[in-house]
Amino acid sequence: MKLRTIPALLMACLPFHAALGADFDGSKPLICAMMEAHDCNAGETCKRGLPGSVGAPIFLRIDFAKKEIAGPKRTTQIRNMEKSKEQIILQGTELGLGWTLALDSADGGLSASMVDRDTAVMLFGACTPQ
Repeated sequence: MKLRTIPALLMACLPFHAALGADFDGSKPLICAMMEAHDCNAGETCKRGLPGSVGAPIFLRIDFAKKEIAGPKRTTQIRNMEKSKEQIILQGTELGLGWTLALDSADGGLSASMVDRDTAVMLFGACTPQ
């Protein structure tokens, strides 16, 4: 490849990158896959596993317009949503737990926590437009 063609290739990729970022700005519904979980209890070492091992769903649907997150068994309301250039933070409560989900506005990566007074569960995954 000639050195002159590299800038042209980079310029061709710019519109794709800009469009990709728009997918994670809260304007489109998303489907998310949870890939990793950490289950932590006070005074103990956290246990690493798959989402199902901590009772978390593997797949979630985020509907920003309806302000809800749906898994295969239940749907929960998004009670708070805060957007910045880098991320969207969603918060709510479900089954006696407080939860927070942080979505990367650039690539759809996410981390989520579910906590009560004794336990914290951390989840990591990624989203794509629905």
